[in-house]
Amino acid sequence: MPAAKKIIVSIPDSLLAEIDLVSVAESKNRSEIVREAIRLYIWERKKTELCERLRKGYIEMGDINKAIAEESFMVDYEGLTKGLQKLVE
Repeated sequence: MPAAKKIIVSIPDSLLAEIDLVSVAESKNRSEIVREAIRLYIWERKKTELCERLRKGYIEMGDINKAIAEESFMVDYEGLTKGLQKLVE
């Protein structure tokens, strides 16, 4: 592991008790549990941010694709209309 920095974090007694239970169950010390929890939190946050950016992108692309489809529909409709007029003449 790269060089580690010590920090001081205040947490409620009830949360510390839960950390201690997990620590015993997983044979890890408190620092390992807290590091793992922080990594998981950061990972989940990045995942949430990515999902939000993807959602916005899909919405934006949906609007763009809709506009392109509507434009193409009009071109196709005009071509069809002209073709039918020629057949009728």
